[in-house]
Amino acid sequence: MSLAPLTGDRAEAPDPVRIRVVAAGAAVVTVGAGLGLRAVTAGSVAKYGGDALYTVLLLTLVVLLVPRWTPLRAAGTALAVSWAVEFFQLSPVPAELSRDSVAARLVLGSTFNAPDLFWYAIGAAGGWGLHTAMVRRRRVTAGPPPAGETPHT
Repeated sequence: MSLAPLTGDRAEAPDPVRIRVVAAGAAVVTVGAGLGLRAVTAGSVAKYGGDALYTVLLLTLVVLLVPRWTPLRAAGTALAVSWAVEFFQLSPVPAELSRDSVAARLVLGSTFNAPDLFWYAIGAAGGWGLHTAMVRRRRVTAGPPPAGETPHT
């Protein structure tokens, strides 16, 4: 599926609505992958795979909110948010909220774990790679940008 439709010889700018639809679909697939991972694995594989997928999910949400951002900016933002949430766990607030709410536990976690920072970076790198591939695929399908326009990267 091309994200940038063709009109004659001229490629149109990427449609934010179509990008958001793809990002929403990717978010659903990512949540499914995380649930599937937890269902078939345990221990470190489930924990750290879930950490990586957490950042991938954040990346899809960033693209959903800001569809024209570059893959690097979206991945960097997702990584920064993941790290911020992890460092927030150094305070007692996430643990307190997690005791009373499953949603808070899923979003904020409860205890700081330094190796999580590495796995968030792995998730951001993987998500960046997939997002970059999608943008390149869209560019190849759509053709070169019109004269005077810069390509979306």
